[in-house]
Amino acid sequence: MKTELISLNLSELEALVQKLGQPKFRGKQIYEWLYKGAESFDDMKNLPKDLRQKLSEEADIGTVKISEKFVSKIDETRKYLLQLKDGNYVEAVLMKYEYGYTICISTQVGCKMGCKFCASTIGGKERDLTAGELLSQIICVQKDLGQRISNIVMMGIGEPLDNFDNVLKFIELVNAPGGLNIGQRHISLSTCGLVDKMRDLADRQLQITLLISLHAPNNEKRSAIMPINKKYSIEEVLSACDYYIEKTGRRISFEYTLISGVNDSVTEADELATLLCGKLCHVNLIPVNKVEETGFEKGDKARIEAFRKQLEKRGIQATVRREMGSDINAACGQLRKKKNIELQNGE
Repeated sequence: MKTELISLNLSELEALVQKLGQPKFRGKQIYEWLYKGAESFDDMKNLPKDLRQKLSEEADIGTVKISEKFVSKIDETRKYLLQLKDGNYVEAVLMKYEYGYTICISTQVGCKMGCKFCASTIGGKERDLTAGELLSQIICVQKDLGQRISNIVMMGIGEPLDNFDNVLKFIELVNAPGGLNIGQRHISLSTCGLVDKMRDLADRQLQITLLISLHAPNNEKRSAIMPINKKYSIEEVLSACDYYIEKTGRRISFEYTLISGVNDSVTEADELATLLCGKLCHVNLIPVNKVEETGFEKGDKARIEAFRKQLEKRGIQATVRREMGSDINAACGQLRKKKNIELQNGE
Protein backbone atom coordinates (compact mmCIF):
# COMPACT_ATOMS: atom_id res chain seq x y z
CA MET A 1 0.00 0.00 0.00
CA LYS A 2 1.10 3.55 -0.65
CA THR A 3 2.17 5.69 2.30
CA GLU A 4 -0.45 8.26 3.33
CA LEU A 5 1.60 11.45 3.73
CA ILE A 6 -0.98 13.42 5.72
CA SER A 7 -0.78 10.76 8.47
CA LEU A 8 2.96 11.43 8.97
CA ASN A 9 4.49 13.91 11.36
CA LEU A 10 7.38 16.16 10.34
CA SER A 11 10.09 13.75 11.50
CA GLU A 12 8.49 10.89 9.57
CA LEU A 13 8.27 13.03 6.41
CA GLU A 14 11.92 14.01 6.75
CA ALA A 15 12.89 10.35 7.12
CA LEU A 16 10.81 9.47 4.04
CA VAL A 17 12.49 12.00 1.73
CA GLN A 18 15.94 10.98 2.97
CA LYS A 19 15.05 7.37 2.15
CA LEU A 20 14.24 8.62 -1.36
CA GLY A 21 17.71 10.19 -1.62
CA GLN A 22 16.59 13.76 -0.98
CA PRO A 23 17.82 16.27 1.61
CA LYS A 24 15.97 16.49 4.92
CA PHE A 25 14.53 19.97 4.27
CA ARG A 26 12.34 18.57 1.49
CA GLY A 27 10.27 16.91 4.22
CA LYS A 28 9.50 20.32 5.73
CA GLN A 29 8.46 21.61 2.30
CA ILE A 30 6.04 18.71 1.84
CA TYR A 31 4.75 19.23 5.38
CA GLU A 32 3.93 22.86 4.63
CA TRP A 33 2.13 21.95 1.40
CA LEU A 34 0.02 19.34 3.16
CA TYR A 35 -1.22 21.86 5.71
CA LYS A 36 -2.00 24.37 2.96
CA GLY A 37 -4.40 21.79 1.55
CA ALA A 38 -2.42 20.66 -1.51
CA GLU A 39 -4.44 18.09 -3.44
CA SER A 40 -1.74 16.75 -5.77
CA PHE A 41 2.04 16.55 -5.99
CA ASP A 42 1.90 18.90 -8.97
CA ASP A 43 0.76 21.61 -6.54
CA MET A 44 4.12 21.34 -4.74
CA LYS A 45 5.97 23.62 -7.14
CA ASN A 46 9.15 24.00 -5.07
CA LEU A 47 9.85 20.25 -5.11
CA PRO A 48 12.10 18.79 -7.85
CA LYS A 49 10.17 17.03 -10.59
CA ASP A 50 11.94 13.72 -9.94
CA LEU A 51 10.91 13.83 -6.26
CA ARG A 52 7.32 14.56 -7.17
CA GLN A 53 7.42 11.58 -9.53
CA LYS A 54 8.84 9.28 -6.82
CA LEU A 55 6.27 10.48 -4.34
CA SER A 56 3.42 9.82 -6.75
CA GLU A 57 4.69 6.24 -7.16
CA GLU A 58 5.13 5.50 -3.47
CA ALA A 59 2.72 7.76 -1.61
CA ASP A 60 -0.72 9.37 -1.52
CA ILE A 61 -1.40 12.80 -0.07
CA GLY A 62 -4.50 11.43 1.68
CA THR A 63 -6.87 14.34 1.24
CA VAL A 64 -10.65 14.29 1.53
CA LYS A 65 -12.88 16.13 -0.92
CA ILE A 66 -16.09 18.07 -0.44
CA SER A 67 -18.98 16.19 -2.02
CA GLU A 68 -21.79 18.42 -0.72
CA LYS A 69 -21.95 21.54 1.44
CA PHE A 70 -24.91 23.18 3.15
CA VAL A 71 -24.77 26.60 4.82
CA SER A 72 -27.39 27.65 7.37
CA LYS A 73 -29.14 30.95 6.75
CA ILE A 74 -29.90 31.11 10.47
CA ASP A 75 -26.46 30.93 12.12
CA GLU A 76 -23.90 30.25 9.34
CA THR A 77 -23.39 26.64 10.45
CA ARG A 78 -21.87 24.63 7.61
CA LYS A 79 -22.46 20.94 7.08
CA TYR A 80 -20.10 18.99 4.84
CA LEU A 81 -20.42 15.59 3.22
CA LEU A 82 -16.81 14.58 2.59
CA GLN A 83 -15.65 11.85 0.22
CA LEU A 84 -12.66 9.70 1.14
CA LYS A 85 -10.13 8.21 -1.27
CA ASP A 86 -11.93 4.84 -1.27
CA GLY A 87 -15.29 6.39 -2.14
CA ASN A 88 -16.76 6.24 1.37
CA TYR A 89 -18.37 9.29 2.92
CA VAL A 90 -18.18 10.97 6.33
CA GLU A 91 -19.57 14.22 7.70
CA ALA A 92 -18.16 17.31 9.36
CA VAL A 93 -20.01 20.29 10.82
CA LEU A 94 -18.53 23.77 11.23
CA MET A 95 -20.05 26.04 13.88
CA LYS A 96 -19.40 29.73 14.43
CA TYR A 97 -19.17 31.08 17.96
CA GLU A 98 -18.08 34.39 19.45
CA TYR A 99 -14.67 32.92 20.26
CA GLY A 100 -14.10 31.48 16.77
CA TYR A 101 -14.88 28.40 14.69
CA THR A 102 -15.41 24.89 16.02
CA ILE A 103 -15.44 21.83 13.80
CA CYS A 104 -17.13 18.54 14.65
CA ILE A 105 -15.36 15.70 12.82
CA SER A 106 -15.97 12.00 12.20
CA THR A 107 -13.60 9.28 13.42
CA GLN A 108 -15.01 6.23 11.61
CA VAL A 109 -17.01 5.37 8.51
CA GLY A 110 -20.21 4.36 10.25
CA CYS A 111 -20.40 3.14 13.84
CA LYS A 112 -20.96 -0.23 15.53
CA MET A 113 -22.11 1.05 18.92
CA GLY A 114 -25.81 0.84 18.04
CA CYS A 115 -27.20 3.77 20.08
CA LYS A 116 -30.92 3.76 19.32
CA PHE A 117 -31.32 7.52 18.82
CA CYS A 118 -28.33 8.03 16.49
CA ALA A 119 -28.38 8.07 12.68
CA SER A 120 -24.62 7.45 12.48
CA THR A 121 -24.94 3.84 13.59
CA ILE A 122 -27.55 2.84 11.00
CA GLY A 123 -25.85 0.29 8.74
CA GLY A 124 -23.02 -0.36 11.21
CA LYS A 125 -19.32 0.38 10.86
CA GLU A 126 -17.41 0.19 7.57
CA ARG A 127 -13.91 0.99 8.82
CA ASP A 128 -11.76 3.24 10.97
CA LEU A 129 -10.47 6.55 9.64
CA THR A 130 -6.71 7.06 9.54
CA ALA A 131 -5.10 9.84 11.55
CA GLY A 132 -4.61 11.68 8.27
CA GLU A 133 -8.28 11.36 7.33
CA LEU A 134 -9.23 12.93 10.66
CA LEU A 135 -6.76 15.73 10.06
CA SER A 136 -7.80 16.21 6.43
CA GLN A 137 -11.37 17.01 7.46
CA ILE A 138 -10.09 20.10 9.27
CA ILE A 139 -7.64 21.14 6.56
CA CYS A 140 -10.29 20.74 3.86
CA VAL A 141 -12.98 22.71 5.71
CA GLN A 142 -10.53 25.39 6.83
CA LYS A 143 -9.40 25.85 3.21
CA ASP A 144 -13.03 26.17 2.09
CA LEU A 145 -13.79 28.62 4.92
CA GLY A 146 -10.69 30.73 4.38
CA GLN A 147 -10.30 31.28 8.13
CA ARG A 148 -8.62 29.50 11.00
CA ILE A 149 -10.50 26.81 12.90
CA SER A 150 -9.58 26.96 16.58
CA ASN A 151 -11.57 24.18 18.26
CA ILE A 152 -12.21 20.51 17.49
CA VAL A 153 -14.90 18.13 18.70
CA MET A 154 -14.69 14.42 17.90
CA MET A 155 -18.43 13.83 18.06
CA GLY A 156 -19.27 13.09 14.44
CA ILE A 157 -19.76 9.67 12.88
CA GLY A 158 -18.05 6.88 14.82
CA GLU A 159 -16.78 6.13 18.32
CA PRO A 160 -13.36 7.78 18.79
CA LEU A 161 -12.11 5.35 21.43
CA ASP A 162 -12.93 2.43 19.13
CA ASN A 163 -10.29 3.96 16.82
CA PHE A 164 -7.86 4.60 19.65
CA ASP A 165 -4.42 4.53 17.99
CA ASN A 166 -5.42 6.68 15.02
CA VAL A 167 -7.13 9.20 17.31
CA LEU A 168 -4.00 9.50 19.46
CA LYS A 169 -1.85 10.04 16.37
CA PHE A 170 -4.33 12.64 15.13
CA ILE A 171 -4.11 14.56 18.42
CA GLU A 172 -0.32 14.56 18.05
CA LEU A 173 -0.53 15.82 14.46
CA VAL A 174 -3.13 18.54 15.03
CA ASN A 175 -1.28 19.81 18.12
CA ALA A 176 2.12 20.04 16.40
CA PRO A 177 3.80 23.45 15.92
CA GLY A 178 4.16 24.31 12.24
CA GLY A 179 0.98 22.46 11.37
CA LEU A 180 -2.51 23.42 12.56
CA ASN A 181 -1.06 23.94 16.06
CA ILE A 182 -4.40 23.54 17.85
CA GLY A 183 -3.83 23.12 21.59
CA GLN A 184 -5.08 20.04 23.40
CA ARG A 185 -7.33 22.17 25.63
CA HIS A 186 -9.19 23.14 22.44
CA ILE A 187 -9.91 19.48 21.59
CA SER A 188 -12.90 17.51 22.91
CA LEU A 189 -13.48 13.78 22.53
CA SER A 190 -16.89 12.17 22.94
CA THR A 191 -17.26 8.52 23.93
CA CYS A 192 -20.21 6.29 24.73
CA GLY A 193 -18.13 4.79 27.53
CA LEU A 194 -15.45 2.29 26.46
CA VAL A 195 -14.09 1.91 29.98
CA ASP A 196 -10.79 0.19 29.17
CA LYS A 197 -9.91 2.85 26.61
CA MET A 198 -11.02 5.65 28.94
CA ARG A 199 -8.53 4.43 31.52
CA ASP A 200 -5.83 4.05 28.87
CA LEU A 201 -6.53 7.61 27.70
CA ALA A 202 -6.31 8.88 31.28
CA ASP A 203 -2.87 7.30 31.63
CA ARG A 204 -1.66 9.42 28.70
CA GLN A 205 -2.47 12.52 30.79
CA LEU A 206 -3.54 14.56 27.78
CA GLN A 207 -5.21 17.92 28.34
CA ILE A 208 -8.18 17.30 26.05
CA THR A 209 -11.78 17.51 27.31
CA LEU A 210 -13.54 14.18 27.71
CA LEU A 211 -17.26 14.06 26.90
CA ILE A 212 -19.25 11.08 28.15
CA SER A 213 -22.45 10.09 26.35
CA LEU A 214 -24.57 9.07 29.33
CA HIS A 215 -28.17 9.61 28.13
CA ALA A 216 -29.88 7.79 30.99
CA PRO A 217 -29.81 7.87 34.82
CA ASN A 218 -29.82 4.10 35.43
CA ASN A 219 -28.60 0.88 33.85
CA GLU A 220 -32.01 -0.39 32.77
CA LYS A 221 -32.84 2.67 30.69
CA ARG A 222 -29.29 3.11 29.40
CA SER A 223 -29.06 -0.50 28.24
CA ALA A 224 -32.34 -0.08 26.37
CA ILE A 225 -31.01 2.79 24.23
CA MET A 226 -27.24 2.17 24.40
CA PRO A 227 -26.14 -1.46 23.90
CA ILE A 228 -22.61 -0.67 25.17
CA ASN A 229 -24.08 -0.41 28.68
CA LYS A 230 -24.54 -4.18 28.69
CA LYS A 231 -20.74 -4.47 28.57
CA TYR A 232 -19.81 -1.43 30.66
CA SER A 233 -22.34 -0.41 33.31
CA ILE A 234 -22.92 3.17 34.45
CA GLU A 235 -20.99 2.39 37.64
CA GLU A 236 -17.96 1.22 35.63
CA VAL A 237 -18.14 4.28 33.38
CA LEU A 238 -18.31 6.65 36.35
CA SER A 239 -15.40 4.87 38.03
CA ALA A 240 -13.35 5.39 34.85
CA CYS A 241 -14.43 9.06 34.88
CA ASP A 242 -13.11 9.43 38.44
CA TYR A 243 -9.83 7.87 37.31
CA TYR A 244 -9.63 10.29 34.36
CA ILE A 245 -10.19 13.31 36.59
CA GLU A 246 -7.61 12.03 39.09
CA LYS A 247 -4.99 11.54 36.36
CA THR A 248 -5.61 14.72 34.34
CA GLY A 249 -7.27 17.22 36.66
CA ARG A 250 -9.70 17.93 33.83
CA ARG A 251 -13.44 18.38 34.32
CA ILE A 252 -15.64 15.92 32.44
CA SER A 253 -18.80 16.85 30.56
CA PHE A 254 -21.69 14.41 30.46
CA GLU A 255 -23.90 14.46 27.36
CA TYR A 256 -27.54 13.64 27.96
CA THR A 257 -29.89 13.39 24.98
CA LEU A 258 -33.42 14.23 26.10
CA ILE A 259 -35.99 11.90 24.52
CA SER A 260 -39.63 12.68 25.19
CA GLY A 261 -41.25 10.07 27.40
CA VAL A 262 -38.08 7.98 27.58
CA ASN A 263 -35.57 9.74 29.83
CA ASP A 264 -36.70 13.36 30.29
CA SER A 265 -38.92 13.48 33.38
CA VAL A 266 -38.12 15.55 36.47
CA THR A 267 -37.86 12.26 38.39
CA GLU A 268 -35.12 11.13 36.02
CA ALA A 269 -33.38 14.48 36.38
CA ASP A 270 -33.38 13.93 40.14
CA GLU A 271 -31.99 10.42 39.66
CA LEU A 272 -29.26 11.79 37.38
CA ALA A 273 -28.34 14.43 39.96
CA THR A 274 -27.96 11.75 42.63
CA LEU A 275 -25.75 9.76 40.27
CA LEU A 276 -23.40 12.70 39.57
CA CYS A 277 -23.45 14.31 43.01
CA GLY A 278 -19.99 15.42 44.13
CA LYS A 279 -18.30 14.89 40.75
CA LEU A 280 -16.23 17.51 38.92
CA CYS A 281 -18.54 17.67 35.92
CA HIS A 282 -20.96 19.54 33.70
CA VAL A 283 -24.10 18.18 32.01
CA ASN A 284 -24.81 19.11 28.40
CA LEU A 285 -28.50 18.51 27.68
CA ILE A 286 -29.24 17.73 24.03
CA PRO A 287 -32.84 17.68 22.75
CA VAL A 288 -32.98 14.58 20.56
CA ASN A 289 -32.60 15.03 16.81
CA LYS A 290 -35.45 13.63 14.75
CA VAL A 291 -34.34 10.50 12.90
CA GLU A 292 -37.02 8.78 10.83
CA GLU A 293 -35.99 5.24 11.77
CA THR A 294 -36.06 5.78 15.56
CA GLY A 295 -39.45 7.40 16.10
CA PHE A 296 -38.01 9.38 18.99
CA GLU A 297 -39.25 12.93 19.63
CA LYS A 298 -37.94 15.79 21.74
CA GLY A 299 -40.08 17.26 24.51
CA ASP A 300 -41.37 20.82 24.52
CA LYS A 301 -39.27 23.68 25.87
CA ALA A 302 -41.03 23.67 29.23
CA ARG A 303 -40.24 19.98 29.79
CA ILE A 304 -36.59 20.49 28.79
CA GLU A 305 -36.25 23.51 31.05
CA ALA A 306 -37.84 21.67 33.98
CA PHE A 307 -35.22 18.92 33.62
CA ARG A 308 -32.38 21.47 33.58
CA LYS A 309 -33.73 23.37 36.58
CA GLN A 310 -34.01 20.19 38.63
CA LEU A 311 -30.36 19.39 37.99
CA GLU A 312 -29.27 22.89 39.01
CA LYS A 313 -31.50 22.74 42.08
CA ARG A 314 -29.49 19.67 43.08
CA GLY A 315 -26.17 21.44 42.51
CA ILE A 316 -25.34 19.99 39.06
CA GLN A 317 -24.21 22.51 36.44
CA ALA A 318 -26.28 21.99 33.29
CA THR A 319 -26.90 23.77 30.01
CA VAL A 320 -29.16 23.00 27.06
CA ARG A 321 -27.12 22.77 23.88
CA ARG A 322 -28.08 25.48 21.44
CA GLU A 323 -29.57 23.99 18.29
CA MET A 324 -27.44 25.00 15.32
CA GLY A 325 -28.00 24.55 11.61
CA SER A 326 -31.64 23.55 12.10
CA ASP A 327 -32.49 24.57 8.53
CA ILE A 328 -29.82 22.30 7.02
CA ASN A 329 -30.48 19.14 9.06
CA ALA A 330 -27.09 19.42 10.75
CA ALA A 331 -27.56 16.35 12.97
CA CYS A 332 -24.76 13.90 12.34
CA GLY A 333 -25.13 10.80 10.16
CA GLN A 334 -28.23 11.76 8.20
CA LEU A 335 -26.44 13.25 5.19
CA ARG A 336 -24.24 10.17 4.76
CA LYS A 337 -27.27 7.90 5.13
CA LYS A 338 -29.12 9.83 2.42
CA LYS A 339 -26.10 9.64 0.09
CA ASN A 340 -25.71 5.89 0.60
CA ILE A 341 -29.39 5.35 -0.22
CA GLU A 342 -28.97 7.39 -3.40
CA LEU A 343 -25.95 5.30 -4.43
CA GLN A 344 -27.80 2.04 -3.72
CA ASN A 345 -30.66 3.24 -5.91
CA GLY A 346 -28.29 4.24 -8.69
CA GLU A 347 -29.16 7.93 -8.44
